[in-house]
Amino acid sequence: MAFFNLKKIRIAAVASAVPTEVVRVDSFSDRFGKEYINKFVNSTGVREFRKTKKNQTASDLAFAAAEQILQKKNIDRDSIGALIFVAHSTDYRRPATACVLHKRLGLNKNCASFDIGLACSAVPYGLCTLGSMMECSDVNRALLLVGETPNKITNPLDKSSTLLIGEGGGAFLVEKEEEDNELKGLTGMCKSDGNGYRSIILPAGGFRNPDAPTTVFEWADGNKRSLYDVTMQGDDVFSFTISSVPRTIKEYLSLVKSDINSYDCLAFHQANRFILNLLCKKLKGENNKMPICLDKYGNTSAASIPLLLSDTYGDISDSRIINTLMSGFGVGLSWGVCSAKLNVDDILPVIETDVFFKEGIINSPEDYYAF
Repeated sequence: MAFFNLKKIRIAAVASAVPTEVVRVDSFSDRFGKEYINKFVNSTGVREFRKTKKNQTASDLAFAAAEQILQKKNIDRDSIGALIFVAHSTDYRRPATACVLHKRLGLNKNCASFDIGLACSAVPYGLCTLGSMMECSDVNRALLLVGETPNKITNPLDKSSTLLIGEGGGAFLVEKEEEDNELKGLTGMCKSDGNGYRSIILPAGGFRNPDAPTTVFEWADGNKRSLYDVTMQGDDVFSFTISSVPRTIKEYLSLVKSDINSYDCLAFHQANRFILNLLCKKLKGENNKMPICLDKYGNTSAASIPLLLSDTYGDISDSRIINTLMSGFGVGLSWGVCSAKLNVDDILPVIETDVFFKEGIINSPEDYYAF
């Protein structure tokens, strides 16, 4: 197993950003029928979600969250020694989006920057990777940025996905401390099952199938998609989530000699309300310790954990320390769990933005040479 015990690492700040456009699920009643919409809302808990503008990307949202941290916490940008961007919604096939974020945030050349291609499991994987890197290097301060814009790869006629997903970005400021600090310490566990790589997949658009047709097909589940749209085998994902995820969390709790109810906050990936309640029941957790924000933002994939924290605690002025258990699970199949103590004052409120990186749009050689 990939188990991490990072004794010098702490999360120094959390921030999140969402687009300004609010899309209500009931606005799809004419398309999918009022009866289906009511059933969907009652099952998933999603009532509305956020949607980016045409040229706004996941990195724009992650950038806004990171800027909020750097400015609110008065962080010296030259002190950032590493930046990791975890997402599937990247700006380009190349270069790494982390390099674009490095430029936009004004970081220096001594800062290592790279991408990790994951989605729903972004936070446990990202924190464990970044923390491990910091513990064995001279990097004392770093940024973990996450985000997704799945509406851009979802067919609007696919009712299994288009009503569920939202868009957002998040940022974690991670620091290494040698001296004693009650916030110090990050443990985590990461797992994967490549046998489920087709469970959530976008078949075309990469290098495996460069000549895929753009035809819109009717799939076995009755939804219409092209090969350039994301497709999900809902039954497989559901079975994986309610079996592998709680089993891994129990395994983790046993390793760290902890109990689910010793945590103040169960910050789980916002898949859907039914799954979350079932997870909490299987783990024998307390529902009042498991906040939910998908009713307002939908399933935001990589961004769901920081967005959940910001939505729950961001507007509270309180130096209270919360013992937080985080778990992300989904595409890959990939999942993980990690825990850390957070100061509520270090969790910043959700910000709304439509700003995008205009310099990054290249439609002609003239655009390429303009900067």
